[in-house]
Amino acid sequence: MNKEQQEKDRFCQISSILYDASQPIRILTHLEWNRDIKREFFVNKGKELPRVKYPQFDSSKTLSLVNQARSLLGDTDIDKWLERTAVKLEYGALMMASAGTKKFYEFSEKLYGKPTNPFADGKSTPLELANTFDKQISSYANYDLGAPPPMCYLASGIAEQMREAVIKMFGDEAPKVEIVDELSANALANPNLIRIRKTACFTDLDAQQLINHEAYIHVATSINGLAQPHLKILAAGHPGTTKTQEGLAVFAEYISNSIDLDRLRRLADRIIAIQMAIEGADFLQVYQYFLERIGNESQAYENSRRVFRGGVLTGGAPFTKDGVYLEGLIRIHNFLKAIVTNGRADCLRLLFCGKLDLEDIPVLYKLEKMGLCQLPKYLPPWAKDARYLLAYLTCSEFLGKMDMTKIYAHYDELLHSIPKAIK
Repeated sequence: MNKEQQEKDRFCQISSILYDASQPIRILTHLEWNRDIKREFFVNKGKELPRVKYPQFDSSKTLSLVNQARSLLGDTDIDKWLERTAVKLEYGALMMASAGTKKFYEFSEKLYGKPTNPFADGKSTPLELANTFDKQISSYANYDLGAPPPMCYLASGIAEQMREAVIKMFGDEAPKVEIVDELSANALANPNLIRIRKTACFTDLDAQQLINHEAYIHVATSINGLAQPHLKILAAGHPGTTKTQEGLAVFAEYISNSIDLDRLRRLADRIIAIQMAIEGADFLQVYQYFLERIGNESQAYENSRRVFRGGVLTGGAPFTKDGVYLEGLIRIHNFLKAIVTNGRADCLRLLFCGKLDLEDIPVLYKLEKMGLCQLPKYLPPWAKDARYLLAYLTCSEFLGKMDMTKIYAHYDELLHSIPKAIK
């Protein structure tokens, strides 16, 4: 066996070990709150902190396998990628083991970041983005958006549309779609099953939003990862991939015209609430924040639960995962613009070859050239037929180079002459 083949075999072996290390890490399942906690909270009229106890998690299997993988690492770019993956798996296991303590937040911040961490420009932050969205969306309060009257679409109708979409895209590999009584979100997906919460109230856009988000991204990248014959780790949705996976999923909503202002505001609110908790707000204070925002007690509770699951309910140590949706959206959008600027549309498909992080793309490109990383079997419609995507990005790339300060000054003067009564 020549040296090149030995290196390939070593990469595959490490990838397989890390995949095994990822299997016990089921963060959202571990952090789930049962219905009795919610029931008791409202029996106490929302005046007492929820009583939450998490099961014990044994991190030894993951940590042992991570150490085994590390013993095989060398000093190539591919080894450094595998080491980064090992670190994320290690932190994920330690975070689960520390649920309910302040230590949990320390690992959460390392894995998902926090609202005040800067973007790649070194200045802008997710918190600034959230506050900007909140301010701008509030300015539309008196504008007739032309939306249909609000109504609650049932889970059964959403599930039927989801079934049709996954069968059309995945054929025999389509996951089952089920309606369940309990779920930590309105919908959750894995390569075998998409679950939709029975009691959720869906809007007119939610079906397409969930199809584009859950099926066309989360399910597709899972199946594509499982189909990788050499790099099993690409099938593992570990915490190191979350920012890119959720960013892709929200971008999919955006590029498919299935996102709306309410969705953007919910994502922004999550970031603002996380920052409140970091600064010391407890569960009751965050609950009141959401209650004032949306006026629905049950939804205010669910929003608050997302912020505090795994963390400390008295404040100072939340779960920061929900900050990655908007941050990931910006990262994906900027990366796609960079693809256009650099004439590298050939890198687009690599985003979907499995569960990965944007920073992995150079290494995956090298692995693809080595024959170890396969191009994806399934692509979302907007990437499979990329004509609209690339036309949009081509225009967006030019707009990003313009001096917006002067442009805004010009139109500010124009708009100030228009009475605000005009709708």
